[in-house]
Amino acid sequence: MKTSALAIAMLLVSTGTHAQQQPHQQTQANRFQLERTENGIVRLDTETGAMTLCRDENGTLACRMQPDERAAYEQELDRLAKRVTALEERLSQTPPKALPSDQDIEQSLSIMEKFMRRFMAIVGEFVDERRANEPQPDRT
Repeated sequence: MKTSALAIAMLLVSTGTHAQQQPHQQTQANRFQLERTENGIVRLDTETGAMTLCRDENGTLACRMQPDERAAYEQELDRLAKRVTALEERLSQTPPKALPSDQDIEQSLSIMEKFMRRFMAIVGEFVDERRANEPQPDRT
């Protein structure tokens, strides 16, 4: 038992120095640290400080949630379920996207035509201006 406590203490100290070296840059891969003890393996969540006892069962690491971890997990699931329900409700109230009517298409094309005619008139003015500034051939 003393060995377990010593291993956990060493793990916490090494985690503290590691966290100071890399603040806010932890990836999911190095978020958890594992330490072998007499009774199994301790998994430390370096982000939250939560520890979980794990066992090696036929080559597979089996970790069991502690009651406080389970409660936090359940709260997060409830929060996400409420969020999904709210999003689904909002989507159900939004009318489905239908194809535009002929009238909508005609109105859009009319706007585009007006825009293009005006744009081409502006371009024409620039062309006329450029031609006016070019030297004229002698007609004598």
